[in-house]
Amino acid sequence: MTSDELEMDAGVEASAPVWAVFGDLMAGLLGAFVLILLFALASQLELAARLEMEVKQRQLETQRRTELERALAVPLAAGRVTLDHGRIGISGSVLFGFNSAELQPEGRQLLKSLAAPLATYLQSRDEALMVSGFTDDRLMRGGKNQVFADNWELSAQRALTVTRTLIEEGVPASAVFAAAFGAQQPVASNDSAEGRAKNRRVEMAPTPKPSREAAPSP
Repeated sequence: MTSDELEMDAGVEASAPVWAVFGDLMAGLLGAFVLILLFALASQLELAARLEMEVKQRQLETQRRTELERALAVPLAAGRVTLDHGRIGISGSVLFGFNSAELQPEGRQLLKSLAAPLATYLQSRDEALMVSGFTDDRLMRGGKNQVFADNWELSAQRALTVTRTLIEEGVPASAVFAAAFGAQQPVASNDSAEGRAKNRRVEMAPTPKPSREAAPSP
């Protein structure tokens, strides 16, 4: 073998490892690119699924509010109740006297007019009605005529009174329940008589019924 052939073989042997390393590097980069691409596609698919779910939820919520507005069209038009984000509001002064949980005639008549459309709405959507009682932040004053220990008890009794009245007027007992919030969650400032009057209220909000899973077998 001539010296020229020996030098050529040596050059080939010296360059072979370089090309092998380069090939491994390119394969690694290609693999990394593929992984990044797959991750990006998975992220896009997950984002698209979330957006689709949010759109469906908003559509269902809009449909729910529309159906509720339709069911309460008469009392809403008369200004006897308010509807805000699916929550039906009734001024406490319409339902009850000062520091009382006994329904006034006007309040009972209003609840009677609401019972039928609410029962129909709840049945059609398989929902339950949460009746919530609220008060202003003025402390209950002690005295021989005081019936309730505090605003929590007053709001609870008012919510129960409304709940029982709705049941008496035809709302299924399984589709309505009471909750008390006392002076919590005010909708206006308690620094004025007008604000306190707004905070003394009863709200009713349709909510999904809790799912009942089958009891495990013994």
